[in-house]
Amino acid sequence: MNRKTMVLPAVAGLLAPLLAACGGGEESRAIVVGTTDQFVATEEAPAPLDPAYAYDTGTWNILRQTVQTLVHVPRGGGAPVPEAAETCGFSDRASESYRCVLRPGLTFADGTPVTAEDVKYSIDRVRKIKADNGAAALLSTVDTVEIKGDREIVFHLNAPDATFPYKLSTPVAGILSKDKYAAGELREGFEVDGSGPYTLEAEREGDRVTRFVFSRNPRYKGDITPRNEKVELRAYADAGAMGAALESKDIDMMARSLSQQQIRDLTETPKPGIRVSEVPGLEIRYLGFNTKAPSVEEKAVRQAMAAVVDRGALVNRVYGPTAEPLYSLIPSSITGHSTPFYEEYGEGDADRAAGILRKAGVKTPVHLTLNYTTDHYGTETAQEFATLKNQLIASELFDVQVKGTTWSEFRPAQKRGDYAVYGLGWFPDYPDPDNYVAPFLDSDNFLGTPYVNKTVRDHLIPRSRRQADRNAATPDYRQIQKIVAQDVPVLPLWQGKQYVAARDDISGVEYALNTSSDLLLWELGRGTGTA
Repeated sequence: MNRKTMVLPAVAGLLAPLLAACGGGEESRAIVVGTTDQFVATEEAPAPLDPAYAYDTGTWNILRQTVQTLVHVPRGGGAPVPEAAETCGFSDRASESYRCVLRPGLTFADGTPVTAEDVKYSIDRVRKIKADNGAAALLSTVDTVEIKGDREIVFHLNAPDATFPYKLSTPVAGILSKDKYAAGELREGFEVDGSGPYTLEAEREGDRVTRFVFSRNPRYKGDITPRNEKVELRAYADAGAMGAALESKDIDMMARSLSQQQIRDLTETPKPGIRVSEVPGLEIRYLGFNTKAPSVEEKAVRQAMAAVVDRGALVNRVYGPTAEPLYSLIPSSITGHSTPFYEEYGEGDADRAAGILRKAGVKTPVHLTLNYTTDHYGTETAQEFATLKNQLIASELFDVQVKGTTWSEFRPAQKRGDYAVYGLGWFPDYPDPDNYVAPFLDSDNFLGTPYVNKTVRDHLIPRSRRQADRNAATPDYRQIQKIVAQDVPVLPLWQGKQYVAARDDISGVEYALNTSSDLLLWELGRGTGTA
């Protein structure tokens, strides 16, 4: 059925007076942002916007506008600062006790008071549900949550964790009302109720959202100052359709994700009224392995793939100046980065790969299927996997097939272990080396991988989190990266740059997408002024 349905929050009644107050002037007109992120509720994943389940950049970008967290990362980056909280900080030197005091007078958008009990309820709920999407792993160091009165919360951690403030700044730690979110089950559909800077309406066709409407929440109290009254986020099937909408003035800005060709065209041949900007990015792409699958269970097969893949040629052919080769899980701009995959395997070395397989007694060609998602990371993904296939086949060591699947089918199948080899991207939850290691190698990790290295999981990751000075953790991260290169549970491919394009009457564009690909819609304004 192709009928469009509006999904309205309980606070929909607040929108009428708010919009009336906006007036009809040019500056009050909704700012419209395009995205190629897809928002689908399926039988296997019916609750895409529940903070206890959501764990991808697209859905987090919806939650960041609507669900408040105790702390947030300020404009320009740096250590988290209070948001829903009035104050937050470690109350001991060991980074094992973290105390926050809520701002006075906080309410949810429907007027219900926000209390310390709501914070505890929200954190305990995520840990209790422990959804298989991996988000609960961010709260793995929480032992207990203690509340003192209506405003004070103390997090007692089961191990030192200097990264804990960053984790509290993510949507998994969003503050929810127990009246809207049941304790032991996920909230299905596309409704979101919070105390963040915006309220939400979602327009959908069947099980897919085509448009989100964010209206300024008049009851919001926090560290954010929205520069607009209303923003629409429209989902497009691909970058081409999104670009056409920008040119026709149907949208004011396109963010995630522009294609390489669009970026080249807009920079080399600027279009009247449109400007394109590069913003810092920390995205990485990689191949993941089900290390129990027969085709890749033998470590030598994964090592040989690492030797055959030519990242430089891949990037030049598919992504050009918008990406650069990556030889570690930790990208070059993050503390602790090293290049162990290059040191161990070189670049595009079929002879080295043949020697690895021969020494392990692996018969060739090795038969593989590379799985990728067709609608989650941009239009170039198909070309990327075709290039990988050609590189592996050209070595005469592999017989390779490629299979593309929509994200709504791909992610559940990957979590079940259906794929021996699969491609994924990673946009960091917070800009720290821990967030490029723990999601892949710690307990209850994002990948759901059967690979376990006890030295990494039980010693190196916990020890690295004890270091309040993150530079002091560099030796541990370099040892972790070396182990990953030797065992190859994942194969890093490249790290990317970010670009946004907008009409020239939209201000704040340079702040609206941060290094973690968080979309900060409150930064956008209409006019030439800056905040």
